[in-house]
Amino acid sequence: MTYANNSPIPITVLGLGAMGQALAGAFLDAGHPTTVWNRSTGKGEQLVARGAVRASSAEEAVRAGELVVVCLVDYDASDKVLTPLAGALAGRVLINLGSDIPQRAREAAAWAKEHSLDYLDGAVMVPVGVVGTERALVLYAGERAVFDRCGSALKAIGEPAAFLGEDHGLAAAYDMAMLDFFYGAMGGLVHAFALARAEGIDGAALAPYLNTIAGILPDIVERTGADVHSRVYEGSGANLAMMTASVEHILHTTKGRGLDTGQLVAIKAAAERAIAAGHGPDSWSSIVEVLDER
Repeated sequence: MTYANNSPIPITVLGLGAMGQALAGAFLDAGHPTTVWNRSTGKGEQLVARGAVRASSAEEAVRAGELVVVCLVDYDASDKVLTPLAGALAGRVLINLGSDIPQRAREAAAWAKEHSLDYLDGAVMVPVGVVGTERALVLYAGERAVFDRCGSALKAIGEPAAFLGEDHGLAAAYDMAMLDFFYGAMGGLVHAFALARAEGIDGAALAPYLNTIAGILPDIVERTGADVHSRVYEGSGANLAMMTASVEHILHTTKGRGLDTGQLVAIKAAAERAIAAGHGPDSWSSIVEVLDER
């Protein structure tokens, strides 16, 4: 997204938390004239020193950019900022990179459509230190034509910019699913270290062995995704009943050491529901069939 003379377009960033500052910094690094605004004062001095323009109001900031990127804590916050600015946003591309649930993203898209605004919803899937690098995964959803208008500018914060589809809730849905995996894994990770410590094992000594588990996860993710898509759960190598017995052993050890058992109890309960539904001979992936409680 450039001017006719191929100069980088002006971009506005609303919200200067750690992620907002990282986004604005990446746009500056790519040569985009960048205007910034934050609800509270005292943030963004380094960006201004690098050439960003600090707007005195959200409306002033919006009118300075062709691409307006919002990065606030959630959609309650962004709604408060954006609702009075529908007129100022006309003719610009609005992208919300804050975090919230898919339904809120769809509601924001409906508001934008009501006001004839070009809108994309997005999710930044990396820490602030990775923004602006080739390892920065940023997801987008919305009208393809709108994405195509600004896709080149968006590569400044993460390349490739990943377009998921025209349902505005898709970026948030991917975000929730990926973070579901991440936080579940992180819960298991710290619990493993707690169990090791209770057994007198130093964390640093365990870490290299845990990394062997982490190393097999990519293949497991691919295989599980294929199983869930096909709904075929071949379990000849390691079936659910056998693996649930292992969970029971971990749970017994955990209880014996007086550690929290919440996550393990939940895992075992889901596995036992799947076994009761006839999935004992199937793979661990078959648990997905009993997780929908509607």
